[in-house]
Amino acid sequence: MDSKIADFGTAKIFGVDQTQGNTRRVVGTYGYMPPEYVMHGQFSVKTDVYSFGVLILEIITGKKISNFTDTTSDAQYLLSYVWKHWKDGRPLEILDPFLGDTHSRNEVIQCIHLGLLCVQEDIDKRPTMANIVLMLSSYSVSRPVPCHPGFCSSDRSETRRDSLPLSVNEVSTSEFYPR
Repeated sequence: MDSKIADFGTAKIFGVDQTQGNTRRVVGTYGYMPPEYVMHGQFSVKTDVYSFGVLILEIITGKKISNFTDTTSDAQYLLSYVWKHWKDGRPLEILDPFLGDTHSRNEVIQCIHLGLLCVQEDIDKRPTMANIVLMLSSYSVSRPVPCHPGFCSSDRSETRRDSLPLSVNEVSTSEFYPR
């Protein structure tokens, strides 16, 4: 499977048989690009898994990641919004109201679950595209519990920030005078 949806324009810079690599300049559409690509220029077969997860969550919520706004919660980003509802046991509250009653409750929850698995911060915990196809085509495939999404603001990041030891960097400066 040769999916390249992190950004449609980047497909031409990757080789046909290339499964991972580094770029000198990050190109793409923010929001659809995973943390490891945005911060380090590293892409892999899991880059599009992340993008696919974002697309799933956009479809389910009816909200775009690029201009997400929600006045009912303190979430500032789509992934934070979905993650908060998932953790609180209220995943169906994120459902696009225009979908009405045209959906199966279990299928929607499984799609949200799959979307969250795809956007996990830890690249090694994201499923492969082959596993995604398997999960979409079978209800009997076990799905792991999703972990924290990438680029998700929540109390987890604040706790992490508060628990990091602080260091003071000292710099000595010298003044130079001509002779």
